[in-house]
Amino acid sequence: MKTKEEDRLEAHYSKKKDWLNWGSYLSERQWGTVREDYSPNGDAWHYFTHEHARSRAYRWGEDGIAGISDRYCNICFGIALWNGKDPVIKERMFGLSGPEGNHGEDVKELYYYLENTPTHSYMKHLYKYPQNEFPYNQLVEENNARGKRDLEYEILDTGIFDTNEYFDVFTEYAKADNEDILIKITIENRSDKKAQLHVLPTLWIRNLWSFKDVSEKPILKKQIENGNTFVSINHINVGHYNLYFEAANKLLFTENETNTEKIFARKNNHPYKKDLFHEAVVSNNYTVATAKQEGTKCSPLYLLDIEAGGSEIVKLRLTKGNLETPFNDDFDIIFNQRKQESTDFYNQIIKSKPADLAAIEKQALSNLLWSKQYYNYDVERWLKGDSKETDKPSAERFKGRNNAWKTLKNEDIISMPDVWEYPWYAAWDSSFHALSLALVDINYAKEQLLLFTKERYMAPNGQIPAYEWNFNDVNPPVQGWATNELYKIEKAKTGKGDINFLKRMFNKLAINFTWWVNRLDVNNNNVFEGGFLGLDNIGVFDRSYGIPGDGILEQVDGTSWMALYCLDMLEMSLEIALVDDAFEDMAIKYFSHFIYITEALNQITQGSSGNWDEQEGFFYDKLIFPNGESTPIKVRSIAGLLSMAIVFCVKRETLEKLPKFTESVRWYRKHRKENLKYPVIQDYVDGGDLLLSLVPKDRMSVLTKTLLDEAEFLSDYGIRSLSKIHKDTYNILIDNVNYSIDYEPAESVTDLFGGNSNWRGPIWMPLNYLFIKSLKEYNLYYKDTIRFECPSGSGNVKALDQIITELSKRLIKIFNKDSNGNRPINALHSEAYKDPNFEQLILFYEYFHGDTGRGVGASHQTGWTALIANLIDDF
Repeated sequence: MKTKEEDRLEAHYSKKKDWLNWGSYLSERQWGTVREDYSPNGDAWHYFTHEHARSRAYRWGEDGIAGISDRYCNICFGIALWNGKDPVIKERMFGLSGPEGNHGEDVKELYYYLENTPTHSYMKHLYKYPQNEFPYNQLVEENNARGKRDLEYEILDTGIFDTNEYFDVFTEYAKADNEDILIKITIENRSDKKAQLHVLPTLWIRNLWSFKDVSEKPILKKQIENGNTFVSINHINVGHYNLYFEAANKLLFTENETNTEKIFARKNNHPYKKDLFHEAVVSNNYTVATAKQEGTKCSPLYLLDIEAGGSEIVKLRLTKGNLETPFNDDFDIIFNQRKQESTDFYNQIIKSKPADLAAIEKQALSNLLWSKQYYNYDVERWLKGDSKETDKPSAERFKGRNNAWKTLKNEDIISMPDVWEYPWYAAWDSSFHALSLALVDINYAKEQLLLFTKERYMAPNGQIPAYEWNFNDVNPPVQGWATNELYKIEKAKTGKGDINFLKRMFNKLAINFTWWVNRLDVNNNNVFEGGFLGLDNIGVFDRSYGIPGDGILEQVDGTSWMALYCLDMLEMSLEIALVDDAFEDMAIKYFSHFIYITEALNQITQGSSGNWDEQEGFFYDKLIFPNGESTPIKVRSIAGLLSMAIVFCVKRETLEKLPKFTESVRWYRKHRKENLKYPVIQDYVDGGDLLLSLVPKDRMSVLTKTLLDEAEFLSDYGIRSLSKIHKDTYNILIDNVNYSIDYEPAESVTDLFGGNSNWRGPIWMPLNYLFIKSLKEYNLYYKDTIRFECPSGSGNVKALDQIITELSKRLIKIFNKDSNGNRPINALHSEAYKDPNFEQLILFYEYFHGDTGRGVGASHQTGWTALIANLIDDF
């Protein structure tokens, strides 16, 4: 039986009612982003700072706490708070910029996404706000004093929560209809003393009029009708709305415009600037803020005295309707209904899982939905500057960051990796996000993949933009893999796959595939470079820009990703060919390309071993010097292991229906086998399944033993990104310069790529998930005929399906409570999370300590860490 939330999704995608015009689309950090940076040298962190954000209008978006907006960020709503002690009101999350943090940028707040449905019909957010002065300076100074080998200094380390002198601020939204949003802010005093709090639910209009000509400036106005004081909203782009609110102490108005005197030392043209509420509240002088009855930013102000252990509730309603009784009995009834409908929806997904696993899965998916964000970036306009700006951008910008991407014009709701630390998309992250989104909203998941193939994203030459700090950088090409996974998820759920979606993705990815082949195979030998490839500091040097000796780095992971791309395109074309035989020729094309890449990587011809080291049983990158000489870079990393994850089992039923493709398989088996030491087409017998694997069976066995070796890659909590044998430093001398790498299981000790990500030992969810899916593919073919010790050397022999279960258990254990009630992710603050008001709260970190499983990096990166929901769902 379909749930009410599923009915809303169906109504939306059949265009009967637009349930997704409003959602949790407001970013948590717009400052310090590339798109707000108009500096000549591309110094985004210093051009627009956290300090500026209070007083300076944004150009490309907005940010706030527990916020919502319409899909084009015209109208925004969020909460602001003041405890009576801070130097400013709290209207956005505080964190350190990249240069300030000892491990890069990092949010220094406690907040949690508790619940969200795919139509955002019910949403719940928790922010923990200290009653004592927020330790802004302490956090900045202590982190500045710490080095790369020190831990980050977090808000819990300051002791400000130790005596429970804080407020739990719950913000909930419930849609009575698609254009009628009920808002409830519940503040709970966790202290044993009475405490006062200023609450400012804030409504504002995104400022476009200061940057370009608009036909009509939007306006918010105070209105009084039927005994209700409310604010009307008139906006030429989105029409008329009303914000109703319960009786407040004051109603404040200002303009969402830059305080030019404070930011640029230029006289203001009027006193109603973006930061007026800060000045009014902190100084207790409301003369200016209450003098006006209209503006583009407003807030009812509630001064609440909350008893020890007590709570207060503030209700608001944002609606297109004109209501006489906006807070009648229906308000609470609708809230309860939407909350129950959310529970019903997630129960359909979670089914009968144990309570703790169910809670992890639900929070992971809710976190993912809270991470949908309005993203706007028109590179051509950004480079030129805006027509109404006083100071035009410098000429240097036309030779600087992203200058070649003038065709990129993004304005969409996009699933972000982390809406504070990474409030911009990363192409390969988005592909993994889609797999988790598919559990709750398959149509939005497909839209996310299709976005990157549109002409507003993909360059005319076929390149997919990586991320805004450098669109030219190269992320692994996992879009094809994600496409096939989405197709299979939908087919398993509904009984029918979306062939049209496959065709749309296939046609555009074929262009991107050609870009890869033409740009990243310099020697035209089917062994690929690629550089960064999403793995930040995994090399002994910067693989994008730091290759020594003017050499070329032939990368195992670059070649592996391209082999995977071949198999992905092959899988798509085979599936499409079952209903459109014109695609059978394309299947043959990608099959043959896969054969050549496989031969090149393995070099299984007479007298050569390619990137494979027979003695050490591992694939290593190879540095090719201009004189033709080469040297292997003997780092045992997940980049070298990746080769074993490139596998596809073509079922007998498919082969029987596609005779031309099957005949090409026979041809290649016959005509290539005589030149190969190991056949690429393994163990194939006419009438059986066909296994296509980048590595031969014997090498796959060697690599699997390495993967499952606890002295190397297998941790109690999943697969490490670098072998633990590198606790002994690996050194290599190139052109009289020593390069080295160490096993670093947690935070990075290098500055490569900002120093906030680390692939030298930690556990990363996306590649762990990829390995598990690959083992499932091997299991489709081998079933119980192949077994391994797990862990290696333990004497405990397991079949592949048992190994898959074991790996899944280890990853899930990161989030699950142990026998002492502790979650490994919280290892640094386990005592705090034993508190009843903390114990059910889960953060989804960017990556995890290679030995202890504790959370590391961005603390709200539910993007690809939401894959834990897929693992639990499968488990």
